[in-house]
Amino acid sequence: MLRKTTLIAAFVGLALGAALAPGALAATTQAPLKEVSWSFEGPFGKFDQAQLQRGYKVYHDVCSTCHSMNLLSYRNLADKGGPFYKEGVNPNESPYAKAIAKDFMVPDIDTDTGEAITRPATPSDHFKAPFANEYAAKAANGGSAPPDLSLMAKAREGGPSYIYSVLTGFTAPPAGLTVAPGKYYNPYFAGDLTSFWNGAANQVPPGGTISMPPPLKPNLVAFDDGTKATVSEEAWDVAAFLAWAAEPHQEERKQTGFAVLIYLFIFAGVLYASYRQIWSKIDH
Repeated sequence: MLRKTTLIAAFVGLALGAALAPGALAATTQAPLKEVSWSFEGPFGKFDQAQLQRGYKVYHDVCSTCHSMNLLSYRNLADKGGPFYKEGVNPNESPYAKAIAKDFMVPDIDTDTGEAITRPATPSDHFKAPFANEYAAKAANGGSAPPDLSLMAKAREGGPSYIYSVLTGFTAPPAGLTVAPGKYYNPYFAGDLTSFWNGAANQVPPGGTISMPPPLKPNLVAFDDGTKATVSEEAWDVAAFLAWAAEPHQEERKQTGFAVLIYLFIFAGVLYASYRQIWSKIDH
């Protein structure tokens, strides 16, 4: 009896699986990410400070109007390895961090009256969010709150290459693809376009639709070092900045790892020499 029940359950499970297979097996797709070279790649890679400064400018002038970076403080910009680091200068006292912070008004409490006030930000303050709360962010962006960018380079497979590919990948939708109003086709943004595709079933284009319109265009920012502000350059620089923001101690981690490897190599040599010395006169 138990065996019959088990067989019936298995049959029902297979039948349901077959019925749900098209929806259950539907998977997101995206085009292969673009090949991009990064100065911080590899065990000895380092961030290019000039690139980080340009990347921060792109974030400040373009991305920060919609995207927050809640995990960063202004003083982090002057941390070692950061875009405005200067040896021997405390990040809290960095003139660059102070100058950047003072341009923002942040909420505070008047300690004398207890009333809510605003004041110029200081290096110890977190980056000011563009919206007061998530609901305000959704209301201003067609119902989709822009994601926080603090860890975006770690949260997406491909990291900075993913960010670069998406920012430079906006294109006209292929014929046969229906794109809803307020959405934009991007082959590098992972999605499932099956239900929006009117062409051949085996030719569904890769990618998905995104609520963010193409944010970059030539000469959208003016780089202080004179670098030409093409879309590719802007995307490359801001992707590098977001990679640093997601892992600001990457260079120190690499240096520590390299030192540990050297230590382990020397330690292994000492152990082997000790082994040879101790057991050299003992019969085996």
